[in-house]
Amino acid sequence: MILNHLWGIYAHPKEEWRCIESRHESLKFSLSHILLITLIPAVMSYVSATQLGWSIGVGDRIYMSHAEALIMAVSIYLVLIGGIFAMMYMVHYMAKDYDSDPDYTQSLELAAYTATPLFMSGLAAFYPELWFFSVIAMMALGYSIYLLYVGTPIIMKIPEERGFFYASSVATAGLILLVASMIGAVILWGWAFSPV
Repeated sequence: MILNHLWGIYAHPKEEWRCIESRHESLKFSLSHILLITLIPAVMSYVSATQLGWSIGVGDRIYMSHAEALIMAVSIYLVLIGGIFAMMYMVHYMAKDYDSDPDYTQSLELAAYTATPLFMSGLAAFYPELWFFSVIAMMALGYSIYLLYVGTPIIMKIPEERGFFYASSVATAGLILLVASMIGAVILWGWAFSPV
């Protein structure tokens, strides 16, 4: 069950990675996890932008119209799902250089469960202060990288020494993908949205 893995990656990550690998659920199960967990930042961005308003530290709170916030939330949802599939491809493609031959489900599991803390950090939008959200997002990013380093040797079935280098390669590619997404979001924000 998705919620069992959700709790497990926080409470006992190494054992949970072993559980995920031993069960080796279907592609459908991993997809349902992604579709469910990516709703959190999308829905929270809509609620915080329309109902709570964002504070950037100075001045009044920033709100968006319902139509623009809906477009933003749908865009966030689609970009996050696309990002997971891009990570899955990178995980799968780079595995060959480290003498691993995962199937697409294993690659998707590693990408999806590694990114889960980042998606869960969307709950921080209940308190839409930029500084607070930034701190929570950085903590989530750090924990996601930790999950990647712990889970890579288990899911990819490679020794821990090689897993470290493999996870470092994936983390670097993931951070580049994250920065590119953030740049795209800033461009989209300035071009398409007009906060009030």
